Amino acid sequence: MTEQLPVAVVGAGPIGLTTALGLAHYGIPYVLLEEDAVLSSDTKAGTTLSRTLEIWNRYDALDGILGAALRIDEIGDIDRATNTPRASVQLAELVNDTQFPFVINLPQQKMEPLLAAALPEPVLTQRRLTSFEVRGDRVVLQLETPDGPQELEASYLLACDGGRSRIRDALGVKVVGETLAERYMLIDVVVDLDVNNARDYPYLAYFADKSEWMVLIRQPDNWRFLFPLPPGADAPGDEDLLVKVKQFIGEVDRIELLGTVVYNVHHRVAEQWTKDRKVFLMGDAAHLITPMWALGLNTGALDASNLPWRLAWVLRGWAEPALLDGYEQEQRPVAIEGSGEMAEAARKYMSFQQGAVTEGTSDWATAYTRTLLGVRLDVDGSGDWSMVATAGAPPTVRAGDRAPDLVLQSPTGRTTIHELCRDSFVALYFTDVRRRPSIPVNDSPALQHYAVSRWDAPHDSGLRDRALFDPGSVTTKRYGVPPETIVLIRPDGHIAAVAPLGTGVAEELYTRITGRPVPREDA
Repeated sequence: MTEQLPVAVVGAGPIGLTTALGLAHYGIPYVLLEEDAVLSSDTKAGTTLSRTLEIWNRYDALDGILGAALRIDEIGDIDRATNTPRASVQLAELVNDTQFPFVINLPQQKMEPLLAAALPEPVLTQRRLTSFEVRGDRVVLQLETPDGPQELEASYLLACDGGRSRIRDALGVKVVGETLAERYMLIDVVVDLDVNNARDYPYLAYFADKSEWMVLIRQPDNWRFLFPLPPGADAPGDEDLLVKVKQFIGEVDRIELLGTVVYNVHHRVAEQWTKDRKVFLMGDAAHLITPMWALGLNTGALDASNLPWRLAWVLRGWAEPALLDGYEQEQRPVAIEGSGEMAEAARKYMSFQQGAVTEGTSDWATAYTRTLLGVRLDVDGSGDWSMVATAGAPPTVRAGDRAPDLVLQSPTGRTTIHELCRDSFVALYFTDVRRRPSIPVNDSPALQHYAVSRWDAPHDSGLRDRALFDPGSVTTKRYGVPPETIVLIRPDGHIAAVAPLGTGVAEELYTRITGRPVPREDA
């Protein structure tokens, strides 16, 4: 990088924080600007899915989150009329796919300070963006600060400034979709459902019948309830809220209301997400999605997984600027037709309406879909992408899939596939190391090569430093690829390509994706 201009991230909500963490992970200087004096303390969403946990883990921000959160290995659907389960999603089905076969509950107002604490540079509060202009290779921002007007030059501008994004408005980008007449009410209460009024509800449970529904969410220190308000109805008063809660959980000895919030239900997506390859919309600035099935925050986390590594590769000179075009190409369909359709199907499912089925054909497929591990991105512009796993069992991996994250054994100990690719592209060569396959040496910070074999590499093979032991071929079987196959994985954990093993194949694939030859450490 010839000039160390920072990347400007506007908005310090969970997506802005996660994006800044991603930039920091790749060593990209950033400034994270927040208009308010403090991070939000409002009652907001708090269920975080497995895919988001993987992203935070890659960005070295997960330890504090897990320590503060409540982990959940089951999502229950309960028939309100009979108070009996009608379905259950067992997340233990995912033990061979992720290091996080669970979701967590942690209120957003507690989550955000933990993400901020993991940043190497603090959030700059009371910085209001008033205008910006793209000038050649940079973006010039005008800010209002406590010390008066300030001008800031940045290499890129990332708009994480929410559903009422001023940056999106300044770009003249339209938002298409709908805001439903239905609104949702979220309430936090203190009630003992563990001992004095013991219930056996899963920590995340959906109660429903044909007349109404409610979501029951166990938080680390309290319970949370989410339910719809009829169109045009006023928000219930405190006493009415407590009565409604008891209609679902029955009589209890004591219940205390902590807080409430009412919000609109949106399915709206920006028509354009980028401008001049310099300004990018992310999170709610790019898409507003109903929080049903935790799709709001977690869809935004996918944006924060996709863009930072691209910026890093371009800023380092490892890729052409065209690599940045893949962000909108891949993420916009997920928001429009993926998360949007899943959210609408979830809403219908809770209301016993027709067209509600989005579940997979097996317990594994259902868990894979509901945790967003099943997102397959359109990595090659073919229009082939998906968010819903439908196979009865894990299928052969394909380009665009999130790479299943299994454990492999290196010469020095245990590693995982996502650990291998957290800082670079990784080419996995599914082969037999006894036959001395030709595996390139690892002389590039942008692309690493590893053989994967059920045979531990002999010490005289010349492959010991780049061979991964796969006992019982567990990883090979999960990936489902034939022998002598290369699987190229991107830094965001998605599979870039699957190809037959051959000399120079991984390097050719890398160049096709990035537009640049593989950089060498001594270059």
